Amino acid sequence: MTHNITRRLLCVSAAVLSIIGAMPGGNAQAADTIKLGLVAPMSGPNARYGAFSMHGAELAVKDINAAGGVNGMQIELFNADSQGTPVEGVSAARRLIDQDGVDFLIGDVSSSVTLAIQPVAEDAEVLLLNAASSNPKITYQAGVGGFKWTYRNYPTDENRALVITKYAAEKRGFTKFAVLSVDSDYGRSAITFTKKYLPDYKGEILSEDYYKEGEVDFRSVLAKIRDGGAQAIIMYGLADTTPIIARQMIELGMAGKVTLIGNGEFNTEKTIKSGPAALEGAVEAAAWLPQFDSPASKAFVEKFTTTYSEAPNNHAYVHWDTVNLLAAAIKQAGSADKVKVRDALSAIKYQSPVGEVTFDDHNQARLPMILLQIENGTPSIKGAYSADIQYPAN
Repeated sequence: MTHNITRRLLCVSAAVLSIIGAMPGGNAQAADTIKLGLVAPMSGPNARYGAFSMHGAELAVKDINAAGGVNGMQIELFNADSQGTPVEGVSAARRLIDQDGVDFLIGDVSSSVTLAIQPVAEDAEVLLLNAASSNPKITYQAGVGGFKWTYRNYPTDENRALVITKYAAEKRGFTKFAVLSVDSDYGRSAITFTKKYLPDYKGEILSEDYYKEGEVDFRSVLAKIRDGGAQAIIMYGLADTTPIIARQMIELGMAGKVTLIGNGEFNTEKTIKSGPAALEGAVEAAAWLPQFDSPASKAFVEKFTTTYSEAPNNHAYVHWDTVNLLAAAIKQAGSADKVKVRDALSAIKYQSPVGEVTFDDHNQARLPMILLQIENGTPSIKGAYSADIQYPAN
């Protein structure tokens, strides 16, 4: 196992190091501790996501440690603020690796941050297990794509785009669409893959617009969409922006006439209450939902709500689940050795609350996606759908 040498270790005498090194399995780090780092936006526009991510990870670590840890080892959780930007994300990852000496990283919420962290983790030979970024490029360039130390326990934009496009066309009969998506790697990537599949369902995009984080007035673009004849707005956006758009759709008389489809936390109680008439009929695909009917999922929701006095969102769940996945891989490996854990992940059959998780040769988890539609102000689950990623030819 490769270990990072810290300044504190340099202060330890050579004699003591020799004694430790001579002991069976002896090394410079405590044998009963697994150091896990979390890179997430703890400040900035996406801080809400970071808080849920941290709480989900904390809850998993607390429960695992209380149950005796993993193979007798306790997990020590460190976190660093990416601020939702690639530059800060890289700095955060390096601090966790160089200063805290973590061997395992979970992060980031933002795809652009995760893409920037990938080469950092690769150079350091630290396992990067992504729990919430959806840009397909992350796994295009992972595994056989090049980055051997990157794994992802989350569906991609390509999975989501295909599932939503297919449902919108076949179940709702939509063929005319407008785009109103966040101007980020996430938002633009989702639309790129929507365009890839739309022709298969005789769909067309009538207008295409993107918004910046922090924008609050969408009336002009919504009026254009209304007058253009779109049946649905394809929106891959920010949760805090969806209520604003919903209220302005009602102002412009679009509620009940133009449907939101995509992903923008349409399903949360807070969002629905912000503009129920505009959210009615909205279609969304998610990695997980609080309403998902499985004993393990229900138990997580109850415990999270009791612990943090609020219901968990998707980011809380996927980080909680990813910590448990990592623990299962370490247990299967019989060691916290990074190479052995990486090999265990590649071969694992992990039973998540949503279904079995395995990884393909790009280190991408094969996961079902839950499709829902807002009906009478309540998210209605329409089923779980999965799709194998069609990777670009090498």
